[in-house]
Amino acid sequence: MVVAPYWRSIVFLLMLPAASSAYAQAGDYPDKPVNVITDAAAGSSPDVVARFVADGLGKVWGKQVVVIDHPGANGSLAVHLAADAAPDGYTLFHPALSTFVALPNIAPNIPIKLPRDFLPIGLSADQPMFIAVSPTLGISTLPELIALAKKEPGKLTIAVTGVGRLTHLTGMLLQDRAGIKLTPVPYTRGPASAVGDIAAGRVSMIVEGYSGIAGAVKAGQLKLIATAARERLPEFSDLPTVAETVPGFVAAGWQALLAPLGTPAPIVAKISADMMKVVSDPAFKKELGATGNYPHPMTPQELLAFVAKEQQTWQPLVEKIAEKQ
Repeated sequence: MVVAPYWRSIVFLLMLPAASSAYAQAGDYPDKPVNVITDAAAGSSPDVVARFVADGLGKVWGKQVVVIDHPGANGSLAVHLAADAAPDGYTLFHPALSTFVALPNIAPNIPIKLPRDFLPIGLSADQPMFIAVSPTLGISTLPELIALAKKEPGKLTIAVTGVGRLTHLTGMLLQDRAGIKLTPVPYTRGPASAVGDIAAGRVSMIVEGYSGIAGAVKAGQLKLIATAARERLPEFSDLPTVAETVPGFVAAGWQALLAPLGTPAPIVAKISADMMKVVSDPAFKKELGATGNYPHPMTPQELLAFVAKEQQTWQPLVEKIAEKQ
């Protein structure tokens, strides 16, 4: 009897507990370098988190773990490359929230459903979004930004470093909830490509994970005015949340580690267990926290449920925003 790919995935998940006890079946994995494909631009927050995770796994395994960025085409390029990779554990996929939420609306035939197309391994980290403005704008708070935007609708510009990504969706949600109009300025090579224009005042603001703009903030090229975290962050205790001005506003990205469909269960179980060690390590948490990212360990089963819930949460917003475009 031929078993459909989707049901093979369900059977795989049911087998994971047994696979964990059969750790040794993974043999000498890995006995060569492992590649991790991302759909992020170099220097962006997802790219930074992927490199932290890769470095941690590399230390555990004693093998090189190489992050390969494939931005563009709204993430579909990376999805296809990862889905078509040999299911042997030596090519993994590290997509961001927006890949699961926005991409299905843009390209419904892209293989990004779990567990139909990929096998869940674990969650890397949460990334609250940050709002930063050009120092030339002459404002220091979100209420001032909103007031200025309402005074001259469309005059303020916002850097869009990935159409359909959470940074983009967060900026659109802010406009919707705050009743303002911003003019988008697209960039194709991540936040680093936008910093010069924002610092010079040619672009007014940007929404991004902190790690993607940390260098520019420390250099005084950008000014942080708010974070979209649920509450004030310990590392940024003086920075107000967006929700203090726009009640209920929360926007945080995340990245998950996946394996191509067909990857042996013992190998996935080993990667998951080793990833849990990496993201649970206190030193890792401290280093990642300094970049505005917060480790969030999950088992494959927990990740599967988490992704489904996040899709349900963001899907109505994505559809609503799409209708207005």
